Amino acid sequence: MDLPKNRFKAALQEGRSQLGLWNTLSGPTVPEMLGGAGFDWVLVDCEHSDFETSDVLPALQAIGQNPDTSAIVRPATNDPTLFKRLLDMGAQTLLVPYVQSAAEAEAAVRAMRYGPDGVRGMAGMTRATRYGKVDDYYNRAAEELCLVVQVETIDAIAQLEAIATTPGVDAVFIGPADLSASMGLRGQMSHPDVVAIIEAAFETLKRLNVPIGIMALKPDEAKRYIALGSTMTAVGVDLVLLAESVANLRATFRG
Repeated sequence: MDLPKNRFKAALQEGRSQLGLWNTLSGPTVPEMLGGAGFDWVLVDCEHSDFETSDVLPALQAIGQNPDTSAIVRPATNDPTLFKRLLDMGAQTLLVPYVQSAAEAEAAVRAMRYGPDGVRGMAGMTRATRYGKVDDYYNRAAEELCLVVQVETIDAIAQLEAIATTPGVDAVFIGPADLSASMGLRGQMSHPDVVAIIEAAFETLKRLNVPIGIMALKPDEAKRYIALGSTMTAVGVDLVLLAESVANLRATFRG
């Protein structure tokens, strides 16, 4: 069989805007529901949730029931062992957190590629190879793998051009929350100083022709960042949506 296509990567390369949701609640039920909600992608978050690596496979299988929704995985850290396991499970797109330099971006690239171009270990009977059925998987895997690196501190912003132009990096995702903290403005993602840094980063990435991603949970901010050039926009987090819905329901009855 042919190598499965990565629709998310293709859309990034074409510059098409894609809206996504963050999945932090483990188990197959929530990712299955999110995958069928009509968004372009769902991210399975192993960094800020109780998702263990072993929980990712059923989440990928659940999301995969919806052919129009792409699954993305954020590993807990930039670690080749974690990458190896996630890629073998069939993850095609990784969002790597807290990339601070071109050297760290290059390490992430190498962790996604087989030797001699990288350090990904080879295994044959994996979901990624469709259990040995994908023709020439080892030589073609990189064609459909997508690496998004997360730039989320003021120090990383200073290295943005070097990070973004690292060969093998497909997109850069700006993390407003940690960026605000690194600027001494914890949690103030809408602060003018934080927004100014984000907008400057967008301009740099557009000049470099590197696809841009960001999380913006306020609809007006999300729309503004899309207008500024974001093509990978996270507009909701499952646990946040649940908490807001519960609060609104309570207010309906109790005022």
